[in-house]
Amino acid sequence: MAKTGNKQIKIKLVRGLIGASEAQRKVVKALGFTKKDQVVEHYDSPTIMGMVNKVSHLVQIVD
Repeated sequence: MAKTGNKQIKIKLVRGLIGASEAQRKVVKALGFTKKDQVVEHYDSPTIMGMVNKVSHLVQIVD
């Protein structure tokens, strides 16, 4: 899969992981977050968007 056609999205972790389930913690870690208010960049793919939807109450897509 070529990544040249996909655009980059910035995702920010806006809430802490206290009270989050183990599955949600694993998704956040897989997205590359290590601390609150951190911003990571990923290509806009169905896999990444599915992960963002799983933890949509913890993350925010930044412009």
